[in-house]
Amino acid sequence: MRKNIAVIMGGYSSEYEISLKSGAVVEKHLDKGKFQTFPIIVTRDSWYYIDSSGVHCEIDKADFSLPLPQGKVVFDCVFNAIHGTPGEDGLMQAYFELLGIPHTSCDHYQAALTFNKRDLLSTLKPYGIQCATSYYLNQGDEIKENEIIDVVDLPCFVKANKAGSSFGITKVYEKSALNEAIHKAFLEDDEIIIESFLEGTEVSVGVITHKSEVMVLPMTEIVSENDFFDYEAKYLGKSQEITPARISVSQRDQIAQVAKEIYLILKMKGYTRSEFILVGDIPYLLEMNTTPGLTEESILPQQARAAGMSLAELFESAIEDALN
Repeated sequence: MRKNIAVIMGGYSSEYEISLKSGAVVEKHLDKGKFQTFPIIVTRDSWYYIDSSGVHCEIDKADFSLPLPQGKVVFDCVFNAIHGTPGEDGLMQAYFELLGIPHTSCDHYQAALTFNKRDLLSTLKPYGIQCATSYYLNQGDEIKENEIIDVVDLPCFVKANKAGSSFGITKVYEKSALNEAIHKAFLEDDEIIIESFLEGTEVSVGVITHKSEVMVLPMTEIVSENDFFDYEAKYLGKSQEITPARISVSQRDQIAQVAKEIYLILKMKGYTRSEFILVGDIPYLLEMNTTPGLTEESILPQQARAAGMSLAELFESAIEDALN
């Protein structure tokens, strides 16, 4: 008997459109012989499903069921394809955990922790995980430009603390540009993180649970045509994403060891994609994504293909692990 799978997508953040694309790819590739899929659009005003005839049906949030005219649909598992809030910051995870519905992403605490760049890096530092020197600001704090530069130097990166897809990020070369970059980041979040610039090779590392085993996927080297791996570079073709990365075997092994260690330290589940800057042979962690992009062109699917895994296998594996 086919399993009922809700593929949730959309969300409340600037990543809404990207999430819709990810969700559509997941729904397309899941084996319809094994799964009956229901794309569920999540917005601030409504969680809804549109069937093939165009009928719009609201999710019953009391139990996350779908009251269709032909009968109520109860879901065996939720495939989470929401980037940003509420799918990547722990809110949906906590909701499904309360309802006892299996879902493909990590647990709510891990989602909230990893979504908060500042908290993630602070948690991992005692374990010896290397990261850039950083300075924190909250909305309303006095902006002490000289103090910031004394800590992180120039150039530096100003980032929204809880945002993805490079929204709210600026590379700052001059003190005169710092204030504008800070205000841009505050448009995305009320917390920001300012990090020192690391000169090295950017590498993206997918780690997944596949058939109950933690698996590090072939790594991707990021070569941006722009000044850094910004929105244009990620989604508008302004970068090369080279899989497997052009790094030495020893560098690859070192990054894989750190990426897997982080996954295990945090007791992760499902997919993660972590970004590192390789400075010499030392990997510096930038951030971790727990609902990474899942379009055909996205980095994690590229890495799965390099590992000999189709998108259907990648997505089915996440459901099987959630159900188990």
